[in-house]
Amino acid sequence: MAKVLELNFQAQDGTANVSIRNPKEPIDPVQVKAAMEQIIAANVLYSTKGELTGVIGARIIDRNTQEIEL
Repeated sequence: MAKVLELNFQAQDGTANVSIRNPKEPIDPVQVKAAMEQIIAANVLYSTKGELTGVIGARIIDRNTQEIEL
């Protein structure tokens, strides 16, 4: 099982996503939003779509893999 926390930002020229593998659980939505706002305020990430300007949302992607024995 692989989990990814995907952060979705508004950028100057579209949207930008940041993926974090194996996030610490439980996920606290208030902390996630605060962290995203800090990332924007500190201007620490650059996107091909330009500077990050706003928070769109976040989601957990949970992928299960099951091997098939042949």
